[in-house]
Amino acid sequence: MEKLYPEGYIPTEDEEFMNPQMVAYFKDMLLDWRHQLEQESTATVKDLQENSSIQSDLNDQASLEYEQTVELRTRDRERKLITKIDEALERIEDDEFGFCEETGDPIGVKRLLARPIATLCIEAKRRQEKQETGYAG
Repeated sequence: MEKLYPEGYIPTEDEEFMNPQMVAYFKDMLLDWRHQLEQESTATVKDLQENSSIQSDLNDQASLEYEQTVELRTRDRERKLITKIDEALERIEDDEFGFCEETGDPIGVKRLLARPIATLCIEAKRRQEKQETGYAG
């Protein structure tokens, strides 16, 4: 698949926000992230199937069950993350990616590089967190 940006490209604040190269970069970033999560999920399912046999030692069985519970919780969080990635990909298709859903302002390249599924700019996110903690002012 041919990329719409040069090798080594990383978006910056100095370029036009959400230009075609930048959009393609974030789309690839999201698709790669999604693919990685799906591979981990597939590996977990395979691992759970292979390790589902009953252990003769109760301590080993308890340890295995604990590890499986932790792994399943992690996969559940990742499943929710895949949903957020899919929503971000939809925003790309709708030309809404990178813009705050509350204010309509650009979210900012640095924030998107750190958290490409972000839907709020820093200011809107801070307001939301204040409201959630009961310190809205």
